[in-house]
Amino acid sequence: MGLASDQQPIPLQRCPGLVVVSDTPKGRGIFATKDIPAKTIIDVCPVLVLGLDENVKHIEHTSLYHYTYNWPIRDGNGDRKVAQAVVFGLGSMFNHSTQDQNVGWTRDDTRLLVTYRALRDIPAGEELCISYGGRLTFKDADRSDLPSDEDGIEQMNQIQLG
Repeated sequence: MGLASDQQPIPLQRCPGLVVVSDTPKGRGIFATKDIPAKTIIDVCPVLVLGLDENVKHIEHTSLYHYTYNWPIRDGNGDRKVAQAVVFGLGSMFNHSTQDQNVGWTRDDTRLLVTYRALRDIPAGEELCISYGGRLTFKDADRSDLPSDEDGIEQMNQIQLG
């Protein structure tokens, strides 16, 4: 089975020099084994958007739910809804940090991708962390006094990546 003539391939890439460490204080984490310059693409990850009904009836009752991202969709009436998406690749492995976030992410709603980039220089040995936004399902080890504004966090990431 080949590539259809009207399909444009999506290049997927991952930064070399990354490892998964299983026994960190936060559980599994992604760490740099070499210095990563600011704005480096860390990973480009495809996503699987879950149906609204599927998420409520099934996914919310499993451990998978803790690894999903909010994903904007339009329902049959064109109204904006928030679904959940499973992010493949490293996307679901990054731990959260409010104060030491060093990786930002952007959604590509059309191609169903998330791109992760270094927000600053990341030295070898440092854990790569993103912000999960303000609506956390756990106690934020960094800070607990942040506003609940996931869109604001994502916009901040996008501005810093610019």
